[in-house]
Amino acid sequence: MGQVSVEINGRKYQIACDDGQEAHLTRLGSYINNRVEELIAAVGQIGDARLLVMVSLLVADELSDAYSELDVARSADDGANARLTAEDKLSARIDGLSSRIESIAETLEQA
Repeated sequence: MGQVSVEINGRKYQIACDDGQEAHLTRLGSYINNRVEELIAAVGQIGDARLLVMVSLLVADELSDAYSELDVARSADDGANARLTAEDKLSARIDGLSSRIESIAETLEQA
């Protein structure tokens, strides 16, 4: 099991992680630290606990927005797939009608 040291608001935290996840966890820690620094610049030093709660809420809001955007993208993709399916069905129907017309035309030519 891996272990990473992340620094948030000047304090170091030792965090255990799965092997191979160290770089990812380090990036996440840096992201949180940057958000804490942005918040401190906006509201000042209000204590670690309140800062981390506020940053947690901000990150949760970002995640919520990302999920909403994903839902919109999936809905658009579902709509595109539905249109393709309808077009495929229509194309198959047209092919069937075309074959039938050709068959009728051949029958008329032979008559």
